[in-house]
Amino acid sequence: MPPKKIPTLSDVAQLVGVSTATVSRYLTKPQAVRPARRHSIEAAIQELGYVPDGAARALASRHSRIVGALFPSLDSVLFGSFIGPLQRVLSAQGYTLVVASSDYDQQVEYSQMFNLVANRVDGVVLVGTEHTDVCYDLLSQKQIPYVLTWAWQENPDRPMIGFCNRSAAAMVANYLLDVGHRRIAMISGYTTGNDRATERIAGVRAAMSSRRLQLDDRWIVHRPFDLSQGASAFRELMSSHTRPTAIICGSDLFACGAIFEATRMGMRVPEDISITGFDDTDLAAGISPSLTTIRTPRTQMATLTAQHLLESFRGEEPRSLELKVELVVRESSGPPSRLSKK
Repeated sequence: MPPKKIPTLSDVAQLVGVSTATVSRYLTKPQAVRPARRHSIEAAIQELGYVPDGAARALASRHSRIVGALFPSLDSVLFGSFIGPLQRVLSAQGYTLVVASSDYDQQVEYSQMFNLVANRVDGVVLVGTEHTDVCYDLLSQKQIPYVLTWAWQENPDRPMIGFCNRSAAAMVANYLLDVGHRRIAMISGYTTGNDRATERIAGVRAAMSSRRLQLDDRWIVHRPFDLSQGASAFRELMSSHTRPTAIICGSDLFACGAIFEATRMGMRVPEDISITGFDDTDLAAGISPSLTTIRTPRTQMATLTAQHLLESFRGEEPRSLELKVELVVRESSGPPSRLSKK
């Protein structure tokens, strides 16, 4: 049996009764084709099972209608809650989202960035501000719009949609200080290639310094973002001769691991130790005790990031935006016990 003939652009044009130029125009600039004719072309494409040649379309229109998003990791569900709304907004405007990961490695990041640019992406979404000059130069040379997300700097010199990690962490620290804690520790992600982790540590330091207290470097434990790593970091902190009365975790995943380990060790949360998270993922409200955490505006950030890029594609000059975070106080935190103060 001979193989089934692959439908072509000419087949679509013939079925609709229009020129190939009209079908091509529909594929590159659908708004330039009358609605009735658009519907006819769409029906013919569906009937024939025609799949446009993306590379040829990109060459013809100089636009691929592809947006690249480069994340430091795809292991966590956290970035998934950002990818979903980002894709929905872009897809509604006819753009495809391509996702890649750097694994917190700047060489891998450049390699992935090069591949995205080689595939003629129209725009790029990046996480944080800590990227090599080579990456920024590549985007600049190719005149590819990009947006930095999940971070904020005052008067940013690059396009940015995000929140201030330093202020967010200071918000948690000030809350714990206000209820009486003085011995505060942190479970943090590694800071190499991760400006968000660096800024969160700086925020806690600043809050404590304003009360004439210090964040002891021995009480900052760095780990990969993982539930079990939160547990092992908690064990390490609890092995100190003098224990902290509160632990600020750089993610909800760390915090949940710490709570599980506290329970296993026979400790009560928050009576014996207060534990806080960051991001307000689904885990935060579901764990027992429920987790005090920082709620980050992931859906809003994703939506505004997509809109920022779409405005850039239209030749507009969208503004950078700082978004607000919220401290959500739940059951995992409270004043230090009288015994733990000693």
